[in-house]
Amino acid sequence: MERAEFFSSQAGRTISAPRQTRARFGIGDVVRHRLFAFRGVVFDIDPVFANSEEWYQSIPEDIRPRRDQPFYHLLAENDDSSYVAYVSQGNLLADPQGGPVDHPTVRQLFDSFKDGRYRMRASLTH
Repeated sequence: MERAEFFSSQAGRTISAPRQTRARFGIGDVVRHRLFAFRGVVFDIDPVFANSEEWYQSIPEDIRPRRDQPFYHLLAENDDSSYVAYVSQGNLLADPQGGPVDHPTVRQLFDSFKDGRYRMRASLTH
């Protein structure tokens, strides 16, 4: 299988990933966590785990996700706060509510919300 490499500033190292992966969700999709009570909008996708080893090891072993799957950066919210989350594909589900996410950064990254998903600002796409 062909591989590609990219530098992850979060991990502080070069990451090797398959040249092609299948992300279940796209930028602008609203998702929810499979185990924990939060939801969010996808604003970036890593083809494989690309965070620090310390972050990975902080996850309890019995629920630690596999590294070889897409990981999503989310503008997340729960009943108490808004934050940025980094979540494996296996821990995400489509959000059945499909409503907007009330995160203060949403307006900086996205233009509009229509048909259950956000549209990224044209100035941020390439």
